[in-house]
Amino acid sequence: MQQYLLTIYQPDGDPPPAGELDSIMGDVEAVNAEMRAAGAWVFAGGLHPPSTATVVRATGDDVLTTDGPYLEGKEHVGGFTVIRAADLDAALDWGRKLARAITLPIEVRPLADGSCG
Repeated sequence: MQQYLLTIYQPDGDPPPAGELDSIMGDVEAVNAEMRAAGAWVFAGGLHPPSTATVVRATGDDVLTTDGPYLEGKEHVGGFTVIRAADLDAALDWGRKLARAITLPIEVRPLADGSCG
């Protein structure tokens, strides 16, 4: 089976209020549980805010380290899930379920060699 990355795009700014966030996270955990039961779930993780990022960039023989995200934008990667799916259509089905649960855009992309996990 091919592995796919489901990338969660989160808007910059404060998270939703606690009650709303708790409801969303409950919905996300339900989708994660469904993925586990189906044998699709490989692993997932949330990320700290972009302000905690450090970028390491090689330029010739030098390596430059800078604080903050590589790109400035109005949204950032907030988390991800790696799944196994028979094909892109099956991966998109999981992406749709996750997008409904988390109420944020999800990018679905196949991993290059499927060797993770």
